[in-house]
Amino acid sequence: MEPISAIATATGKGGVAIVRVSGDGVLEFAKRIFLKKEKWTPNMLYAGEIDCGAFRDFGMCVYFRAPKSFTGEDTVEFHCHGGREIARGLLEKTYELGARPAKRGEFTKRAFLNGKLSLSAAEGMADMINAESEAEVRAGYTLYGEKLTKEGKRLSSLLLECLAKIDADLDYPEEDLSAETGEETLIRLNEVDSALQSLLLQYRAGKKLKSGVSVVLCGAPNAGKSTLFNALLGYDRAIVSQIAGTTRDIVESSLEINGVNFRIFDTAGLHESEDIIERDGISRAEKAIKSADLILWLKEGDEFPVKFPAGVAVIAVGAKSDIQKCTGCDIVVSAETGEGMNELRNIIYERGFGRENDGIYLLEERHYNALSEAKKGVESAIGAVKQSLPAELYAEDIAKALNALGLVSGENASEAVIDEIFEKFCVGK
Repeated sequence: MEPISAIATATGKGGVAIVRVSGDGVLEFAKRIFLKKEKWTPNMLYAGEIDCGAFRDFGMCVYFRAPKSFTGEDTVEFHCHGGREIARGLLEKTYELGARPAKRGEFTKRAFLNGKLSLSAAEGMADMINAESEAEVRAGYTLYGEKLTKEGKRLSSLLLECLAKIDADLDYPEEDLSAETGEETLIRLNEVDSALQSLLLQYRAGKKLKSGVSVVLCGAPNAGKSTLFNALLGYDRAIVSQIAGTTRDIVESSLEINGVNFRIFDTAGLHESEDIIERDGISRAEKAIKSADLILWLKEGDEFPVKFPAGVAVIAVGAKSDIQKCTGCDIVVSAETGEGMNELRNIIYERGFGRENDGIYLLEERHYNALSEAKKGVESAIGAVKQSLPAELYAEDIAKALNALGLVSGENASEAVIDEIFEKFCVGK
């Protein structure tokens, strides 16, 4: 393929900048830019002079011979000193020799097209690059490590076995294998259905990893929300005073617990008020509660003026244990003395996110939609088998499920979908 070139490191001043060139004939680029007399050995990092045309630099160069490179093509990387002008001058030199500027994500796109990684692995790489928490990096790495693709191929293999049995049954009707085929098919379909259900259940956790877990502190005025908010963060973010109603707008900040990002919201005290501004703050608090992943209710009495949304975990917190012990709470804490604060963080993690595992988190809506379509096809086929319908009918449902699984790895993805994914990457990746 035609050679492409781009700066693979962040622009600006730094210790090292890398210019990457991939495609046909790039070893000649290296020979004309990097001044050395030794024989070029693939995967060997050499030190020497870099001729950028208008100036020279001292750096390093490495040549990766196809197919043993990231893109699957001949690739050369020049490691020069960091700095906008040095990297730009080196990049211009590669253009003079015949390379064209790489498009966004084009190196990774070529890796996908050359079979070096699946589409879901490429998305995992992007998730790692854009991660804002350790847990999101780990989840992205499971995608990049092809765990989702491998599971998809395992399930596809089971569905292909089903189709093979059905084809054999249809080709040899005189053998009367339909009953046996139906039983074996049902066993495999149930296994696939169960596995797809397990994957789909990971989407909610995956969304939390990407966007952060929304945690809303709520309660009556002067219940200690802002004080607890600051104590959780470890610094003064919200204004604290003895005057009830000090917090009138939502105050947001982030807290990382066990590598997972939690978005903490301090809200206005919930009560009846004639003050227009205060009522607006209370209205915003109520909206925040409705969209929360987890609610910290600073409990002072038995009644709560707002109905909690169904299905959202609620932690009842007695927030002033140094002054009074609240009864009927999940936990009592003191922001002043630190009592119960570590335990509260653990409870927030457990109820807001759950236990992290070594499984596969679904981070992309595209994956969720494709697996949902696959499950619909499998469920329809299971229903048809149980009703003893003709095998050719549920074979169509199995084929649809198989096609949907291929969308995850990229085997059946449209060109438009592929382009959209790689356009999200930066130039140089």
